[in-house]
Amino acid sequence: MSGMTRDTIRNAPEGSEASGSGMHQGDAGSDAYDRDFALSVLAKEQDALYEIEQALRRISKGTYGTCEMSSRKIPQPRLEAIPFARLTVECQAQWEKEYGNRRFRPSNEVGFSGGNYVEDEDSETVSLDEDDD
Repeated sequence: MSGMTRDTIRNAPEGSEASGSGMHQGDAGSDAYDRDFALSVLAKEQDALYEIEQALRRISKGTYGTCEMSSRKIPQPRLEAIPFARLTVECQAQWEKEYGNRRFRPSNEVGFSGGNYVEDEDSETVSLDEDDD
């Protein structure tokens, strides 16, 4: 995937705006759209691989199939449809109602401002829990 990303970014046409030879604006726009689309597809694939890796970690920790919001068991049909599901359908609906299309991340996974570092045997993560020091 990183090779495809590199190739997509590098493969600007010879007459692109960067070359200074003056390609038609419509062609340049189409090329830019194609590059953006390809990078978007790669980002979605990367997200899917991340979710699969996290599901494998949950399997090894013995928490696979447990909702990360409610701690209830995720029904088998949901896991068959979405093997890397983190939430029950009800919790997923609640999450989407409150946060839209943002992905659910438990507080012990990497976050941004305000996070506290928490030691983990596999990697260093950030917790957004205020109680952790």
